[in-house]
Order: sequence, then C-alpha cells, then structure tokens
Amino acid sequence: MRVVLAGGGSAGHIEPALALADALREEDPGGVIVCLGTERGLETRLVPMRGYELALIPAVPMPRAVSPALIAVPGRLAGAVSAAAGVLDRVKADVLVGFGGYVATPGYLAARRRHVPIVVHEANPRPGLANKLGARLTEHVFTGNPGTQLAHATYLGIPIRREIAELDRLALGDKARAHFGLRPDLPVLLVTGGSQGAQSLNRAVYGAIGWLRSAGVQVLHVTGPRNAGEAPAAPTGGAPYIPVPYVDRMDLAYAAADFALCRAGAMTCAELTAVGLPGAFVPLPHGNGEQRLNAEPIVAGGGGLLVEDADLTPEWIRDVLLPVLLDIDRVANMSEAAAALGRADADRQLARAVIEIVRAGEDAPPGDRPVPATPPGGNAEHWFDPASRRNPAERPRPGGQPNPGPPPMPRRQPWPASQPMPGAPPGPGPDLPDPWFGPGPGNDAPPRRDGPPWPEAEPQPGPAPRRAAPSRRGQPRHGRPRRGA
Repeated sequence: MRVVLAGGGSAGHIEPALALADALREEDPGGVIVCLGTERGLETRLVPMRGYELALIPAVPMPRAVSPALIAVPGRLAGAVSAAAGVLDRVKADVLVGFGGYVATPGYLAARRRHVPIVVHEANPRPGLANKLGARLTEHVFTGNPGTQLAHATYLGIPIRREIAELDRLALGDKARAHFGLRPDLPVLLVTGGSQGAQSLNRAVYGAIGWLRSAGVQVLHVTGPRNAGEAPAAPTGGAPYIPVPYVDRMDLAYAAADFALCRAGAMTCAELTAVGLPGAFVPLPHGNGEQRLNAEPIVAGGGGLLVEDADLTPEWIRDVLLPVLLDIDRVANMSEAAAALGRADADRQLARAVIEIVRAGEDAPPGDRPVPATPPGGNAEHWFDPASRRNPAERPRPGGQPNPGPPPMPRRQPWPASQPMPGAPPGPGPDLPDPWFGPGPGNDAPPRRDGPPWPEAEPQPGPAPRRAAPSRRGQPRHGRPRRGA
C-alpha cells in the first residue's frame, strides 16, 4: 500500500498525520508512506525525526483579506498542484489522506486530477478552507469532534501517538520528573503554548513564578523556540522552575505533570484527555473561536478550567489556579473526569478505514477502478498535461490491445448520373435533353442563354416616382411657414 499524507504547517496538522503513519506502518510494515510539506513548516524537523520521507511543495498561503497578494494565488496554486501531482505519480499513490493546512489544498486538487482516492480528517469543530474543499471531492470524511459540520462526516476522534495513547502517568511519573530535573515529591504545573509557544502565557507565568515556587509548586515551562531567551533565571532555593524551548517527548512531559496551563488546540485537548491530565485552557483570542469550542466540553465535564486570554494574569494564577494545584483531591477528580472524555484509538480506527478504502478500490470492477496516478503516455510532471485529462475510452488497454473506437465516417461518393438525387424535381429521362442545362445525358452542352427555364413573367411595375417636395425657399428654418409662400 502506498499512502501520501498531506498535513503541514503547525503541529496540530502534522501530529495527527504522523500518528496515522505510525498506525499504518503497524498494520502494513511494507507499505510506502510519504508526507507532503513545505519549507516553512515544522514538518521539516518532525517528519524526518519520526523516520518518514518528506516531499516538499511550494506553500500557498491564502490571504485573509482582499489585497494585491490575491493576484498571485492562482499561479502559485497551480505550481503547488503540479508539484503534488508529481509526488503522487512518483509514489504511485493508492490514496491521499489530508489533515488541512497549506499542503492539503494542492494535495486534494492533485489527487482529484490523478483520480487517486481522497480521505479527509478534520480535527477542529469548525473546519478550515482546505478541508471544506476536500470534503466536496470525496465521501471519505472523518472528524475529531462530534459537532463538526462537513459533508459525509463520520466522528472518529483525533489520531495521537501510541506513546501518548498508551501512557501510564503514574508508572512513568518518577522517571519523567528525573528526566527534566524535577523533584518527585512536589506538584508540577506544565505550561505550554503549543509548538510555537504563547507570549501571553509566558508573561503571566513569569509574573507568578515567585508565588508558585514559594507555595511549593514546580513549573515545567515550554516557552517556544522563539521565546527561549525571555525566560528569567530561577533564583536558588524553592521549588524548581525548568524553562525549555521545545519538548520532543511530550509523553514524558505529561507523565511528569499534575496539571497543565495551555492553549486549547484540538491536538492538545485530545492528548490531555487521552492521558487524563486536567488543564486550565486559554483559547486563542483571535481566529474563528475554534479553540474555545475544543475546551468547552472538557470544562463542562469537570476536566479543566477555562480562562480568556485577556483575563490571564499573574494574579489569576495566584488567586484561582494555585489553590486548585494545592488541592490534591480536586486534582485527582479532575483527572478522572478528563480521562473519561478521551479517545485513545482514533489512529488505529482511521488506519483501518484507509486500508478498507484502498482495498475497495482494488476489488472494484475494472470500469469502476480509479485511473492509475501516472497518466498513460502523459507527462507526469506537469499538471496541465493533456494526457492526464484523456478520455478513459482513449487510454491504451491492457496488453497493448487497441480500444474499439467509433466506426469511421464513410467517404463521400459521387451520385450516379442515371439516378435522380433525393428531393430533385422530376425531369426528363437520362436520354432526353435537359431543358435546364442543355441536351445530352451528361449535360455537357453549354447552358442556354435564351432566358430562364420557367415561363416568362410579365414585367413588374417599378416603384412609383417620388413626388417632389415643395420648395421651402424663403421660408424660415423653424416654426410655421409664412402665408402666401
């Protein structure tokens, strides 16, 4: 089985794709898996690190407002689609699975043109533009939220990595804390703003570090790669404060923590509920409000807190969050409530669905099978190659047998001189002189010059002579004519 995955840009698009890749490899160790990506996304680091091939295509970001940048979108999109089609042809893909992001739109359009089956997975309650397009091109649509509105959608959950889905936080806790330099006997607050970090979370934590450490709460702070130099140096004494720019082993970070202060991305919410880690969710203040929709079911179920970005201050951490962290029983109850909302098998369910879709295409009758990714006789590197749009009836048949084409058009034959043409007026026989064109069967005589073949018509009267208009000499140019003129 040969699979191309299209999900890049942020970790929210990459991690579900890689989780599916791991599940597919578990089901089919000999399969080929290639990930589409761009140079600007995190996939340039995450995909090779997980052991998968990364095929880069041009990024085509869609401007959020009407601007001159919109003029360049069609041309750039055509180039990205051509590059994605080249990857499908090279891999000889059996299916393309998209997760949204910059690379998903070119991937969907290229798969549609190459007649490769498409599978769409949307993690957020409000789907993005790419997956809205993809859902119009296929019936195989899966969602990570039961309330997502997409055509043909089936709720499945969000694929997460096996090391997180199968994580035993209690068994791995001491080892994970030793890995980060944390003490085993004090509570741990994990602070993470996602793959890029969050400055509003960082500022609030920087202002509350003193209160947290003096209360005996340790902090594992994932600041983000761009904010690594902003973290203050923790003074000696008190509970440890560990700032790190990025964490590759999030399973260890979850195992080390008792509570999380985090954004409410779909992937973050899926992972926290899968491992039973309660959190204080801070949705992004901009966008379409999808992060708040991700967190609300968890908060309603008792598995977390919700605070607006504008309300997150050092004082909120001191007055609201810190008392919760110090209440061991409340944290334990919130952990159980979060775990009850998690789905840890979405990666395997999606992998089985993809395999069934591929097998259904292989078992279909020859007339219903998708056309191979490489157009027969065409240029696989060019999206606009006419051979890729060739009519199926014109494609070469297996074994080199020619296609039965339409019957050839009959050539025009001269009409026999001895037979009258259909619709011609009855005339004299072939041996009699033709009164129209002269005597003889072959009508070789010059045409008659003594008038038309029909009876002479009476001459028609010509048009009546026009009456001369009265002279207006001496009359004014306007108004009534003068009397006596």
